[in-house]
Amino acid sequence: MDAYAAVMTGKGTAALSVIQLHGPDAAGVLQEVFISGGGGKRPFRTGAILVGAILDGEATVDQVTVGCEGPQTFAIGCHGNPLIVERIMQLLVDKGVAPIAAEEMLTRAAGRQVPNMIAVEAQIALSNVHTLTGARIISHQVSGGLAAVARRWLDTGPLALLDVVRGQARQILADSRIAEKIINGCTVVLAGPPNSGKSTLLNRLCGRDKAIVTDIPGTTRDWVSGACLAEPLELTLIDTAGLDMEPPADEAIDAAAQRKTAEMLETADAVLLVLDISQDHTQISSALADIAGRKPTIAVLNKSDLPHRLDLSALPKDLEAHTAVSAERGDGIDSLLAMILRAFTVDDFDPHVTVAFTDRQRRLIKALSRAESEAAVRSILTTLLAAPDDGGQPTA
Repeated sequence: MDAYAAVMTGKGTAALSVIQLHGPDAAGVLQEVFISGGGGKRPFRTGAILVGAILDGEATVDQVTVGCEGPQTFAIGCHGNPLIVERIMQLLVDKGVAPIAAEEMLTRAAGRQVPNMIAVEAQIALSNVHTLTGARIISHQVSGGLAAVARRWLDTGPLALLDVVRGQARQILADSRIAEKIINGCTVVLAGPPNSGKSTLLNRLCGRDKAIVTDIPGTTRDWVSGACLAEPLELTLIDTAGLDMEPPADEAIDAAAQRKTAEMLETADAVLLVLDISQDHTQISSALADIAGRKPTIAVLNKSDLPHRLDLSALPKDLEAHTAVSAERGDGIDSLLAMILRAFTVDDFDPHVTVAFTDRQRRLIKALSRAESEAAVRSILTTLLAAPDDGGQPTA
């Protein structure tokens, strides 16, 4: 058996792991253990991204993506549970594949011909991607997507299509801003008055206890974080100290906790404003009302299983949306997650669109959107598609 495989992501639990499989017999091994989503065997065409499952006999090990990077090179994107990763690697070993370390895989890859910098950057980015959809987006750019569009522009005479190229480059940048959320994940801060149920909601979304939950107002004085996988996003959820109506005058710890909450709100991608639907509008302080005007904010009306006292007309005017949940019982959680995906505009994002997924690529596409001549376009595209030994520096 002439095939070898390595886990390219770090040890420990992560949202996604990537297993690199290479060798003359690699495709044959995959044909034995992988079945596409359509239920049949499909050819591993270079540049294709296949979605399906790894099977051990008739048992499904995991839902995965397979990026066909070349006739002998494949990237298997699986969920990051270490037990799943270990089981897939053991299955490959049972099929005769030799396990090697990630460092050795990279050393061997350096000796193989890599078509362009986009392919190199994809290999690096795949080791850090957060979701299967993110892996599909990145894999698509290697021989399709960004690389294919850039080659087509070079081949069709950019001067005659200069306005078209600039317009398409602007669209790539717009799509890239959405894709970046899927590839890198998003941070969502849970803010709200004390005892509104923020910690219970974080525990519910993360599927395990991450924060202490009591009936004592103000229990959370520090921040607690947890990960929530809501495909295509991985959300980093941060449970913050409650924002009191009146800033504490004599409690230095409480004051410091609220300052930390304010700092996290500034850096968050979005906010869940958690309110107690069984309490009246006086729980909405001016500090809480101000949040919605500065960040994409969803009001989560918690404790929906209790009698409703909150007047919805008192909610901040700049909310993205609001929804009722019971974090204690789990009611309304699926609707909340769907609302979060809509707020990030990723709910119907097509992973096969053309995007730039590194700072280098985004910088070059931005320059392309402003190019004034054929010479400038050709120079930018040549740099974008440069071979790794042409002096380009891969960055993820």
